[in-house]
Amino acid sequence: MGARGRPARPRSKPAPGLYLVATPIGNMGDITYRAVEVLRAADLVACEDTRISGKLMARLGLDRPLSPYHEHNAERARPALIARLKEGAVVALISDAGTPLVSDPGYRLVRACVAEGIAVTALPGASAVTTALQLSGLPNDRFLFAGFLPNKAAARRQALRELARVPATLVFFESPNRLAESLGDMAAVLGPRAAAVARELTKLHEEVARDDLFTLANRYAGAAPKGEIVVVVGPPDPEVAAGPEDLDQRLRAAVAEGASVKDAAALVAAETGHPRRDVYARALKLFRQGNDA
Repeated sequence: MGARGRPARPRSKPAPGLYLVATPIGNMGDITYRAVEVLRAADLVACEDTRISGKLMARLGLDRPLSPYHEHNAERARPALIARLKEGAVVALISDAGTPLVSDPGYRLVRACVAEGIAVTALPGASAVTTALQLSGLPNDRFLFAGFLPNKAAARRQALRELARVPATLVFFESPNRLAESLGDMAAVLGPRAAAVARELTKLHEEVARDDLFTLANRYAGAAPKGEIVVVVGPPDPEVAAGPEDLDQRLRAAVAEGASVKDAAALVAAETGHPRRDVYARALKLFRQGNDA
């Protein structure tokens, strides 16, 4: 019975289509009422890992069919999901935690739905990206989410060089085992920028460490921390140009990774905004002195 003895109004089923449902990144209290209602009514819940999502559904008291949809099976699974949606099904797409489509293959499913004229809507909620950005204390009027950096050091530094001149705060996901190496590479390429390492967001042992990149790299050099990690790096300071010592450090790092003197000069010029001709002249002098020594 509803209020004042009237019969409770039955819940209406959502319109057919794909629903992008955000789930908690740690604290279960962050699930939204709307998310629970859509998950309860879904004909099918597409998820990264059925074991993880099964635990979430059990905690919410829900029992709906789960279907795996992740980077390894997306090409095979997508046609079946599109077929169900064309039949008029309500399909919810969730990730293991947080907002789907952020660093996962869900966007291809959305693109396929748009091409087929299938309705798509998003249910906003928890996101490790925006939560870490809020807690970092760094500028958030403009930011770039760059996902996970490459595993190998050379590729990672190259990716960082490409991001070095972006006039925005940078947000990365990182694994605990690679955190110290990644912070060291960030410090070498980006310099002593202000940064924050956010760990276990919304959970009991939430931690946010704020300092410059060099200090943070040293802090985590001893042992890998536990939990999910987001690294937030402040934007480049347009008022501070790279000085001679910084140029030399960047040039040495680039050559140590296998770049020629000419290529190293081009990379450092792009990173710092200095004229390529001037950086190349400094590189020639620097490495001629090194050879003479």
